[in-house]
Amino acid sequence: MSKRSETVHTKRQLRSSYVTTTISIALVLFLLGNIGLILLNANRLSTYVKENLGFTILIKDNVRDAEVKKLEKYLAASEYVKSVNFISKNAAADIMKKELGEDFVDFLGYNPLLASLEVKLFANYATPEYISKIEADMLNIPEVKEVYYQKNLLALIHQNIRKISIVLAFFSLMMLTIAIALINNTIRLSVYSKRFLIRTMQLVGATHGYIRKPFLLKSLFYGFVGSVVAIFMLSALIYFSSKELSSFIGFEFIDLIGLLFTIVILAGMTISFVSTFFAVNKYLFIKTNNLYL
Repeated sequence: MSKRSETVHTKRQLRSSYVTTTISIALVLFLLGNIGLILLNANRLSTYVKENLGFTILIKDNVRDAEVKKLEKYLAASEYVKSVNFISKNAAADIMKKELGEDFVDFLGYNPLLASLEVKLFANYATPEYISKIEADMLNIPEVKEVYYQKNLLALIHQNIRKISIVLAFFSLMMLTIAIALINNTIRLSVYSKRFLIRTMQLVGATHGYIRKPFLLKSLFYGFVGSVVAIFMLSALIYFSSKELSSFIGFEFIDLIGLLFTIVILAGMTISFVSTFFAVNKYLFIKTNNLYL
């Protein structure tokens, strides 16, 4: 093989190695980005579920509208309340008519339902313990007849969310470990193919820092390009998923999406840089005989 043909072949091999390394990093980062997307949206889903759990305050009969308004304003100003919705006796009757499909007021001759306040809490306060405390406070108010909420359902949801959070955290840690291992192995193979080049540079007097520099700069470049490719893939996934899950996934949540993309870029560049540093170090201090193994 002529010298020119050998040079062309070597360049082709190096280019193929660069492309393989970049694609491998991109695929692993895409996987890692999916885990991040699940975690971010799991938290959003948890918040959504908690903030749709609340309680109903039943108001006693013959309570003046001014007193009810006062109680409504008091709740709306509370730090734990997200929203308060007043439902009058007539409105409650209309809702019941629609659910039953018949006019029970005409049948009974009077409206037995009470006016109420539907209260939704912020997610941090939607716990069985905190709602029990609020219930006790509300029952001390003269205008309040009863506080109603589904205690068993609330406790069950709270327990399940906690369990799911633990499982997701463990799964994410495991996937992060796998991602680091895959990127590390890819880069080690790439550096392995250049081990004789590293030894040649040592023989001509190059310092360790001088030898490491081009490898580390390329590793940052590979990590960045791989993360950009992964971000394009994640963007496509988010775009198509948002059509079905617009309440949880979508580019309108720009702060979370921006955070995810930033983490992907930093993770790609950091893992690539650190893996390259240790891979190059291995061949800087390895014995000549072991280069052929």
